[in-house]
Amino acid sequence: MCDESNSAIGAVLGQKEGKASHVIYYSSKTLDNAQDNYFTTEKELLAIVFALEKFRQYLLGKKVIVYSDHVALEYLMTKKDAKPKLILLVHDFDLEIKDKSGVENLVANHLSCFHVGGSSFPILDKLLDDRLFYISNTIPWYATIVNFLVTKEIPYTFTKYQKAKLKSDSKYYVWDDPYLWKHCPGQLI
Repeated sequence: MCDESNSAIGAVLGQKEGKASHVIYYSSKTLDNAQDNYFTTEKELLAIVFALEKFRQYLLGKKVIVYSDHVALEYLMTKKDAKPKLILLVHDFDLEIKDKSGVENLVANHLSCFHVGGSSFPILDKLLDDRLFYISNTIPWYATIVNFLVTKEIPYTFTKYQKAKLKSDSKYYVWDDPYLWKHCPGQLI
């Protein structure tokens, strides 16, 4: 369940067993200055995104039903120019939005009206930097040590000196998948 008010958003993570709903987690957040300027429908979408990000580890890969008191969210999900970053975050989930009036959605409604003091973190409305998706082609310095410890094979391109150095250096390392540990003086790892 998600809801918004003029200054805050609220969400409830719940689970249905039969006809009964069981609450797992309550969450709310005060909106920052930029988010205060959103239209009501965009604030409702922001509440859904907030809930999906907050409960991401529980919701990914499962059918998610969101109860909201704003019918226009269905339209906003198909509108191409409405907060593209928020729409992109929602599309990671198998999501179904169901209308639930404010009277039936009391807990989320109350959480959204509850003003929480303290700092709020602004949502950046720009997409991620392309540099974050850059893949490095350089091989890390420890790759040959790990390969030697796992396979006991030395690359055929190594010189006699490099082979001796690899054997000498690898004595101080232990490979415990996925970690490479180094023995230091006093057998500290």
